[in-house]
Amino acid sequence: QVQLVETGGGLVQAGDSVTLSCVASGESFTPAMGWFRQAPAKEREFVAAINWNGQSTYYADSVKGRLTISRENAQNTVNLQIGSLEPEDTAVYYCAATFSRHYHDAGQYTYWGQGTQVTVSS
Repeated sequence: QVQLVETGGGLVQAGDSVTLSCVASGESFTPAMGWFRQAPAKEREFVAAINWNGQSTYYADSVKGRLTISRENAQNTVNLQIGSLEPEDTAVYYCAATFSRHYHDAGQYTYWGQGTQVTVSS
């Protein structure tokens, strides 16, 4: 099974940037990776995804232009850089792995990390 560990969350100021990292282990092959976020009392929403070889990226329309997802295949690490943070970005951010190509659908992700909290103060 794939094990995922997210790091990089914390308390940040509005307008700042944050970089989240997800390290995958437990498999010798590489699945596609995605980032989701979930705010209190809200459903989990898709943020970004990157395919197995890192050559294709996908972003939610609501965050396109502020986020960059990248992959470091040698370390099985996926990074999510969020710029111009807003209080609305406050959420638990989850890294997930899928062997499907339906990257926007949380139900297609087989493995999930425990999440990292990002809190943006105004």
